Amino acid sequence: MPNFVFIGASIDGYIADRNNKLDFLECIPNPENVDFGFQDFMQSVDCVIMGRNTFETILGVGGEWHYSKPVFVLSSSLTSVPDKLKDNVEIMQGEINDIITALNKRGFSRLYIDGANVIQSFLKKDIIDEVIISTVPMLLGGGTKLFGMLPAHLSFEHMETQVLLNALVQTRYKRKKE
Repeated sequence: MPNFVFIGASIDGYIADRNNKLDFLECIPNPENVDFGFQDFMQSVDCVIMGRNTFETILGVGGEWHYSKPVFVLSSSLTSVPDKLKDNVEIMQGEINDIITALNKRGFSRLYIDGANVIQSFLKKDIIDEVIISTVPMLLGGGTKLFGMLPAHLSFEHMETQVLLNALVQTRYKRKKE
């Protein structure tokens, strides 16, 4: 049951700026609206798991909802989602392993993990199998860090790197288990 991360980050490892904004992700001109492999990636997963902060940040961006797959928001404080998303978004609470088990029983086995806190929680339990990071050539100097403290080292194997729009560097790593 693989768990995947697909995320954009600054050179200094932030996924949102000090104001919890994602504008820096669009600093590279993209006149042809290249999606950096996101749609193909979304076709390969069954659902998205994110935390409340990420959910609220994405809602704050406005526009169309970005996810075609079911989204599960992990939150102990959120009690509802906007009416327009009730068919696509569900709030879940509990231990991560219990949530994964419940989702697997519902037929969701390839999980897209999104948001710093949720990604860090999954990494602490060593249940991230693949990480795809698109590095934006910008230093933010603060904001929401992608990675945090871990109880032990986690080794990953480099799978692929590509340069997109002659500026972004997208690298794919697979968890290397000993």
